[in-house]
Amino acid sequence: MLYPRVSLYALMLAAAGIPLYIHLPRFAAVNLGIGLGVIGTVLLVIRLVDLVQDPLIGWAIDRWPGGQLAFAAMAALGLAIGFPLLFNLPQGASVPELVAILILLFSAYSLGTILLYGRSATLAKRTDPQELMTLAAYREGGQLTGVVIAASAPALLVAFGAHSQGYPAFGAFLGLLSVLTLILTIPIWRRRPITGSGLSFAGLDQAGGLRLLALALVNSLPVAITSTLFLFFVEDRLQLPGKAGPLLILFFLSAGASVPLWAKLSNRIGPKQTLIIAMPLSIAGFIGAATLSAGNLAGFAMICLASGAALGADMVVLPAMFSIVLTRAGLNASAAFGVWSFAGKLGLALAAFFTLPLLERSGFTPGQTNSAQALDTLNLAYAVLPCILKVGAFGMVLTLPTEVTSK
Repeated sequence: MLYPRVSLYALMLAAAGIPLYIHLPRFAAVNLGIGLGVIGTVLLVIRLVDLVQDPLIGWAIDRWPGGQLAFAAMAALGLAIGFPLLFNLPQGASVPELVAILILLFSAYSLGTILLYGRSATLAKRTDPQELMTLAAYREGGQLTGVVIAASAPALLVAFGAHSQGYPAFGAFLGLLSVLTLILTIPIWRRRPITGSGLSFAGLDQAGGLRLLALALVNSLPVAITSTLFLFFVEDRLQLPGKAGPLLILFFLSAGASVPLWAKLSNRIGPKQTLIIAMPLSIAGFIGAATLSAGNLAGFAMICLASGAALGADMVVLPAMFSIVLTRAGLNASAAFGVWSFAGKLGLALAAFFTLPLLERSGFTPGQTNSAQALDTLNLAYAVLPCILKVGAFGMVLTLPTEVTSK
């Protein structure tokens, strides 16, 4: 039951991540009446908190290795308290109130994520590269299951009679899920922790970790942008009202189904070669999305299938590569994954900070009739810019040295 419990904790974190990264911009704009430019600024401010906080969280986990269960409990309870507060905010809620709740939620999410990824060597049955890749497959499979649950929950709750687009009930559901997950996963946090030597940037660079961190940041930007704008693109650019939820589920089901295949392929041909196969799928998906006409549900569904499969490779291969590098070098993993976590969330913050004000300046208004210029700007932000960034990430993969990525 070790790996299924790892999957469950990952499921909880992913179910928390979806509302923070996908539902939040639209919830804040439509339900709370906050401008897109303000939302983008709020998310960037929270990322500035993470700039200091995430590495400190990683340092604390390494400093007190016997506190794994306490850290896991703090993360789960922070989510259990924060989501009911967030999704019960009334129309006209103050920005400072929103910021305070989001800091609680993002802090709890960071703590749980850094703990889960930083304890890869502890949670794996063995510390060889193939077993770490197997652990990563279970972990990311759990994450993607959580994503599907969180993506479908609001619509299902509305179907069962929930009010306010299902968000208050969604908050209660996430709170209950967090408490139940904590109870069921207690055994994995009682395992004896495996720790390494102190982390330094020189040691991380020598092991090849800094190159992977840079790749993680650049590669996070395309998915960060599309996550931030997905609901806007489907509802307003493609004019497919009510289809965002099913399409999001299709996207993540494709990612989840692909995870075991990418893990097997990586163990057979190596992580670098696996990414070289997977990344062009994302690039093709962005090109296809940019050329779609309004109402083309079938075309965008095919793009969701292809880009979802490519995301599965990113999710399972890149963190596993980082874990392998850290384990080989005997470095403390939690502090390193604190930096890794910040790199990913910085991508999300940059996406929100640059794209949301850009849309606002173009005159784009969610859920309203928009001009051709506003929709063209949305198309450029959702598809063209991420495509360029993904090509850059692909180029970085091609230049990775084989000693960093070998099996």
